[in-house]
Amino acid sequence: MGDTNKAGNGTASTTGDGRAAVDVRGVTKVFGGGEDRVVALDDVSVTIRENEFFTLLGPSGCGKTTLLRLIAGFDHPTAGGILLDGADISALPPYRRPVNTVFQNYALFPHMTVADNIGFGLKMQDKPKPQVDAAVDEMLRLVRMEELKNRQTSQISGGQQQRVALARALAPHPKVLLLDEPLSALDLKLRKEMQIELKRLQHETGITFVFVTHDQEEALTMSDRVAVMNQGRILQIGSPRDIYDRPAKRFVANFIGETNYIEAEVVSATEGEATVKLLSGAIAKATAPAGWTPEGAVTIVVRPEHARLGAVGADAPLSGRLENIVYFGTDTHYHLRLTDGGPFVVRMQNVRGNEEDFHVGDELPVEIGKNAMQILRD
Repeated sequence: MGDTNKAGNGTASTTGDGRAAVDVRGVTKVFGGGEDRVVALDDVSVTIRENEFFTLLGPSGCGKTTLLRLIAGFDHPTAGGILLDGADISALPPYRRPVNTVFQNYALFPHMTVADNIGFGLKMQDKPKPQVDAAVDEMLRLVRMEELKNRQTSQISGGQQQRVALARALAPHPKVLLLDEPLSALDLKLRKEMQIELKRLQHETGITFVFVTHDQEEALTMSDRVAVMNQGRILQIGSPRDIYDRPAKRFVANFIGETNYIEAEVVSATEGEATVKLLSGAIAKATAPAGWTPEGAVTIVVRPEHARLGAVGADAPLSGRLENIVYFGTDTHYHLRLTDGGPFVVRMQNVRGNEEDFHVGDELPVEIGKNAMQILRD
C-alpha cells in the first residue's frame, strides 16, 4: 500500500503482481504562467498493471482527468514521461497510441445505427469489411445488444448508448481503455447495473481499464486498485479494502466513507503497529501505514461498522452517552458523545428477532473490533 506520490513503483516496467501496462513517471503538468500558473499534476508516478481495473478517485479539480488526458495524448506533460507496454509514448499523438477513451457524453453519431457506430473507428483505419463486420458482431454480443444493431443511437436509452460507446472503444482491442466518468449521466439504478457490467466487460476482454470518478462507491465496487488523488498528487494507492480499512491520510479517511477520529499517545511502536494510550486511559493496539513508525501524539481512525455498543459494565476501550439513534433499515447508526468529549458513531446491522435495546441518554461502553484502529500519518 503506497501513501505518497511515488506509490505504485513508477520506475519499474513490471510489478510483483504482473507486467506494467502504463508507467507514469514523475509527471508534472502546468497550465498557464505567472500569476495564472496552475499545477494540475505535481510529480506524479504510478504503475498500472496489465489486465487490471484501475481507478483514479478524487474530488473535482484534483488532477485525475488531466492524468487521463495525458495517457490518452490529448495533452502532454510539462515534465516526466509516460510509458505504455515499456515504450515511451509521451510525445505521440492520440491516434498513434493503442488506447481508446470513453467520454462522459459518449460522443455517438445519432444519425448512425448501433452497428455503424461500433464499426466507425475500424472503418477509419481502413480495415477490411469482413474484419469490421466480425468485430462489430463480437462487440454486439459482448455488450448484449445484438437485437438493436440496426437501431439509430438517437432511438435507444442512455444505458444502451453507454454500451454502444463502450463497444466502439473496445472494437479495435486497445491495450488500455480510458473511461472519464462514463456513468455520471445515468440514474442511480442504471448506474449500479452498469458498474457490474463494466467489471464484467473488463474481465471478459482482459483489457486494462483506467477509470476516472469522484464517486467512492463506484471506485470500491469495480476496482482492483484505487489511487486517491487531491491537489494534483496521489495520496494513497491500494485495493478497495486497503483504501477503506487502512487509510493512511486524513483526506483519504474523510473522502471515502464515514469515520471516527480518536486522539491517542504512542506508548511503543514498531513499523506497522503501535501500542497507544487513548484519552480515556485505555491501552490499545493500532496499525500504522506501511513504511512508517509512529511516535508521539497521533490520530486514530475507526470505521463506524468496526465498533459496537456493549452491555452496561462491559470492559471496553471507550464509553459515551448515546445522543441520537438513526434507523436506516439495513442498519442503525448510534451517535454518542464520548467521555472525553468527542463525537463517535457506531453502525450496527439490524437483525430481525435480535433488536438492540438502547435508548438516548444511556451511558454505554464502545467495543472496537480487532485490528480496527488505524493510525493516520497526518
